[in-house]
Amino acid sequence: MSETSDQTIAAARAAYERITGAHYDAGYMLRRRRSAGAKRLGRRLARIAIADAAILIAATVTLAVWPPDAPVAPERLRQADIRALPTQTARWLDAQRLALPAPAVSIADRIGVRLDTLGAQLAAIHEETPATAEIRRLVGEQLPEFVRDYQRVPRELRATPRNGKTPDRQLVEGLELIEREIGQMSEELAQGDLDSLATRGRYLEIKYRGDGGAA
Repeated sequence: MSETSDQTIAAARAAYERITGAHYDAGYMLRRRRSAGAKRLGRRLARIAIADAAILIAATVTLAVWPPDAPVAPERLRQADIRALPTQTARWLDAQRLALPAPAVSIADRIGVRLDTLGAQLAAIHEETPATAEIRRLVGEQLPEFVRDYQRVPRELRATPRNGKTPDRQLVEGLELIEREIGQMSEELAQGDLDSLATRGRYLEIKYRGDGGAA
């Protein structure tokens, strides 16, 4: 820029100051733009915070009105649709974890996996058969009843031997048997051997009656 141009700009600034009585600040416009930008950012962040709070409140209200699916009561498992029974029993068993001794928890987890597989297989079944009746008896009746028998034993007696075994040990062995039986049922469903499945279910019923339960 030439010296003449600088002088012209300086003269214009001086005239502006004489007319307005204000002092020209070269950084004023920059500070003003920064201030406006900060205000816009603040308003934007405030809107985001309000939106987040609204989402949180809506989620809380939704959960209060429509809580997550609760485990089905054992009394209702035996009337459940056979296609939904494995999933509902698995959900119920998962809710019992805190009431089980540590060795039984891992077995309960394995039973849950078995039930997931069984549920997928039963999804294609549209009517009750003698074989599905055995599945219902094992999954919807014997399994929850066996666990509840154990839970009714006072805690201070669960580690006390009775007839050579503690209730804790009876529970573990019973759950291991149930896991194996569910696995065999899945294999036999895959093979279409429903008659063998019914026979195995009857064997399990005799086995439980012979053991007299966990209590």
